[in-house]
Amino acid sequence: MADAPLVFEELRRRVSRPAIGYTLVAAAIVFWSVNAAVAKVVVDSGLSPLRLSEVRATGAGLVLMVAVAALRPRTLRLARSELGFLAIFGIAGLACVHFLYFTAITHLDIGIALVIQYIAPVLVALWARFYVREPVRRRLWFALALALVGLALVVDVGGGSDLDGVGVAAALAAACAYALYILMAERALHRGRDVFSLLAWGFTFAAAFWAVVQPWWSFPWDILRENADLLGRLAGASAPVWLLVAYIVLFGTVIPFVLMVGALRYIPATRATVVAMAEPIAAGLVAYAWLEQEIGAVQILGAMLVLAGIVLAQTARPGSSV
Repeated sequence: MADAPLVFEELRRRVSRPAIGYTLVAAAIVFWSVNAAVAKVVVDSGLSPLRLSEVRATGAGLVLMVAVAALRPRTLRLARSELGFLAIFGIAGLACVHFLYFTAITHLDIGIALVIQYIAPVLVALWARFYVREPVRRRLWFALALALVGLALVVDVGGGSDLDGVGVAAALAAACAYALYILMAERALHRGRDVFSLLAWGFTFAAAFWAVVQPWWSFPWDILRENADLLGRLAGASAPVWLLVAYIVLFGTVIPFVLMVGALRYIPATRATVVAMAEPIAAGLVAYAWLEQEIGAVQILGAMLVLAGIVLAQTARPGSSV
C-alpha cells in the first residue's frame, strides 16, 4: 500500500500529458479559425492576398528568428547542402500555401476553402504509396474515394454550382502546396533539424522571396493606417488594419505554430494532425458566427466525407498510432 501514491502519480501523469497535448492542438485550431475571418476582413479592406502573405511571412520570420536566436542559437546553423532545400520549403511550401489560401478565402466561404485545402493529407498518403513506394494499408483507397466524393459534393460538381472557379482552383493548389510543406517538413525532421529552426528559416526564405517579388518600397502603407469594417454581424464596427495584420502575424501564425509544436511533446504527430482536421469545421463556425457565411446541407455532408477520408488516409501510413 505504501507504493499506491506512486502508482496513482504515474497514472495521473499518463492521463494528463495527452490531455495537455490535445488542449494545445485545440487552442491552435481556435487561433487559426479566428485568423481566417480576420484575414478575410483585411483582404476586403484593400490589402491584396499577395501583400498579406508577404506581411505574414516577414512578421513570422522576424519573430521566430529572433526567438530562436535568443533561446537556441546553435540550431540556426546551416549546412550548405540545406540552403536549396530550405529555400524550396519556404517559397514553394510556406509562401505559396499562404498566398493560395488567402486567395481562396477571398473567392469562397472560409469553411469550403479549408475543406478543399485539407485534402492535402490524402495527397501525402498517395505520394508515399506511388513515389516513395511506402507500403500503405488498404484503407487508403477507401479514404481516397471518400475524399473525392466529399469534394464533389462540396463544390457541387455537375449541379450548377455558383462557387467561384478561381477560388476552387486556388484551394486545390493550396492543398498541393500544403502537401509539399508536410512532406518537406517531415523529411527535415527525420534528418535531425528541429521544428523551431525549420520554421524560422522557412519563414525567412518566404519573406526574402516576397521582398524580391514585391519590394517593400512599393508597399501600400496607407492601407495599414485605415480602419477596416469588421463585416458580417460586426458590420459598422471597425478596427485599424495594422492591428488586424499584427493579429495575423502573432495570433494567426506564430502562436498557433508554437502551440502545435508544443503539443508534439505530449501526443504523437499522427494524432495531432488528425485532431487538427477539425479546423475546417471550427473555421466554418467562426465564419458563420462572425461573417454570416453559411453552407448547405449537401456541402456539410461533403465536408464530413472529406474529413473522414482525411482521417483514414492519415492512419493508412505505417507507424500511425491513431
